Amino acid sequence: VQLQAYGGGLVQAGGSLRLSCAASGRTFSSWTVGWFRQAPGKEREFVAAIIWSGGSTVYADSVKGRSTISRDNAKNTASLQMNDLKPEDTAVYYCAGKSNWWSPSNLSEYRQWGQGTEVTVSS
Repeated sequence: VQLQAYGGGLVQAGGSLRLSCAASGRTFSSWTVGWFRQAPGKEREFVAAIIWSGGSTVYADSVKGRSTISRDNAKNTASLQMNDLKPEDTAVYYCAGKSNWWSPSNLSEYRQWGQGTEVTVSS
């Protein structure tokens, strides 16, 4: 499975963005999809993850209540809707995939990574 994140951009604080992750390959529908982000000078961190069926999700505390992860297996896509964006949300966002739901917030568990999409939130 190959992944590609897109949808980033420049937005003012308080605004919204919808990031998408397009996947190729027939196994996408059985994978856990995670979103991670890396701010300049910081380590990559977990944002959100969704199980293959969409029936379970998990969020980092920093985005909980402001973000919604979803997926459409028929279209081989996953999305991250982010609302009430803050300057501290500025980062490159990556989608990643793995074949199980074990420890979904642990980036070392993910085997497939897409190229990131940059999100800049101005104050």
